[in-house]
Amino acid sequence: MAKQSFFNRDLSWLSFNERVLMEAANPNVPLLERISFLSIYSSNLDEFYRVRIPALMALHKIHSKDSIEEEQKSEYPDVISEVRDLISHQLEEYGRILTGSVLPGLREQGVHLLYNEPLPEAVCARATAYFYAEVLAFLQPVPLKRGAFFPENNKLYMAVLAETREGNEQVMIVNIPSEHLPRFHSVQTPEGLYILFLDDLIRAFAPHIFPSVTVKGCYSFKINRDAEMELEDEYSGDIAEKIEKQVQKRDFGLATRFLYDPRLPLKWVEAIIIGGRVGNAIIVEGGVYHNLKDFASLPVKRRELSYEKLPALEPDSCQDKEGLLRQLIRKDILVHTPYQSYNTVLRFFNEAAIDEEVTEIAVTLYRVASDSRIVNALISASKNGKKVTVFVELKARFDEVNNLKWSKRMKEAGIKLIYSIPGLKVHAKVALVKKVSGGVASYAGLLATGNLNESTARFYTDHILLTSNQVLMNEMEQLFAFLAKRERPTKGQGPVFQHLLVAQFNLQERFLELIDREIAHAQAGRPARITIKLNNLEERVLIRKLYEASAAGVTVHLIVRSICCLVPGVAGMSENITIKRIVDRFLEHGRVFAFHNGGRDEVYMGSADWMNRNIYRRIEVCFPIYNEELKAEMLELLDVQWRDSLQAVWIDNQLHNVAIPAGEEPVQSQVAIYRYLEKKLRGVSDE
Repeated sequence: MAKQSFFNRDLSWLSFNERVLMEAANPNVPLLERISFLSIYSSNLDEFYRVRIPALMALHKIHSKDSIEEEQKSEYPDVISEVRDLISHQLEEYGRILTGSVLPGLREQGVHLLYNEPLPEAVCARATAYFYAEVLAFLQPVPLKRGAFFPENNKLYMAVLAETREGNEQVMIVNIPSEHLPRFHSVQTPEGLYILFLDDLIRAFAPHIFPSVTVKGCYSFKINRDAEMELEDEYSGDIAEKIEKQVQKRDFGLATRFLYDPRLPLKWVEAIIIGGRVGNAIIVEGGVYHNLKDFASLPVKRRELSYEKLPALEPDSCQDKEGLLRQLIRKDILVHTPYQSYNTVLRFFNEAAIDEEVTEIAVTLYRVASDSRIVNALISASKNGKKVTVFVELKARFDEVNNLKWSKRMKEAGIKLIYSIPGLKVHAKVALVKKVSGGVASYAGLLATGNLNESTARFYTDHILLTSNQVLMNEMEQLFAFLAKRERPTKGQGPVFQHLLVAQFNLQERFLELIDREIAHAQAGRPARITIKLNNLEERVLIRKLYEASAAGVTVHLIVRSICCLVPGVAGMSENITIKRIVDRFLEHGRVFAFHNGGRDEVYMGSADWMNRNIYRRIEVCFPIYNEELKAEMLELLDVQWRDSLQAVWIDNQLHNVAIPAGEEPVQSQVAIYRYLEKKLRGVSDE
């Protein structure tokens, strides 16, 4: 086999964000959805600077040391300059899309988003009233001098350059209060709808904020800061209290990027760097406006400029009066969000909370909805006398505050809370319900590929299995017993899983065995095929095994949304591996693993991407689909996605997003899946 190679994970991630940008540029995408993709791109890039740039900067420092071994340099390449160049190129493209296509498109629809232009006379009166009544209350100007201000993470600021009566230049720093007020203010006029940036209102009225000086210019800037939290993996102390303290500090962490309006004179750029103590950050010329993730809140609601609505389908399991828990005794149920309603999942928890035969409920929560119906059902269950145990992952990045809020409410309701395991995140998405009838205990469970979160279920594609298969339920009971101990498993100890694949126990080992089995089929001359759908693919042990499968003649189809470190289509290494990336109206999120097995297909789903963190630093659960009808359904959905020719692209061996030539039958998989499930539902209803 040829020498194995791997894509750099950060360059691969930026390749995914480039794919998002391609949708913003796509004239076939409705205009408001293109603006949404611009928002997503900006949000993704901010997270990259908060999470990945600190790691790259640390590696860059290591590479600069003469003492580092050449082998280490090749293992962890210094790509920070390549990352900068790639981001710079993408941001130039972003600007071309916005100013050359999206803004003119809005104007054609009678919507004028003012972008780096003065306020027209038609909006001045309304803008003045709004500024003095709403905006002025939140402005907190400070002079630019060392220690006078500390720019918080991702907050927007304005550097106001002024000249005093004595002819001296000075700069005042003014906050742009987008955390308190809408980023955009709209004014309807006879000529059409005008939309103003909050930034421009402050620019326009800066002379009124500083009447004793002559304002010469207003220039926006912002700082990104490191989002990682330093937590000691130990038992002593209250983990919730530790995380709460760390969250409060996070917006004041190490600066990773200083982004500024390029019109700001360099001497004042340097003064802000010194005054704001951000000298360690990467200094980047931005645009006139920053935080364009706020495009998600653009105040334009026009149905004809958005995607056609695909209302969530209500399967029979949602409407059956028999009761969901009783249905599960007869059959497994599989829910595909957002194509199908999340009500089946909500009903599972709601029924468990009130069912007199239910005695215990156990559940893992990773990212909790801000107004969680599921947690409210768990609180009701506890108050109804049931034993409720909830494992809350307090280290879920950027969801710590919300998870802490709900933890406090659950604790007050008498729910037994189990917090983070030292050294591990619990990323599994599972729930277990125990019923006792006539002295006999039985179990029903829920296993999912995505978070138990009804908000994200509206736009994340995920799969949820509801089952009373007692073999699986017995292993789920073992899993929750392990989680209750709050201990990292040691080799040869802990639960034994034969059906569930659980990271830290058997997940990686079992996936390697399943790939080896396909290799054996290929070597014996039988058809051999692996189809895997993931969000991210990084872990090299599993990638190497896929390379081995390719060399043996196994056909490997991969659908990878974001990070992909496997290099496809290389002779002698991966010529039998092809990769697609799908970006469309919904965020592809489900993890699905299908192994042909000589015609006796095996299908697993679950929470685990193939990233180092998932394999080595998390508790993950993947689960088999044993019901033959549901297995066939999942294989059909996978096949539809693999045939996508409109929203999918190939990832080639140069990490490019390559458009798929139009075939005889163009396929947009997300719409096709919705129509397939809609037709299946009608077919059942018509019988």
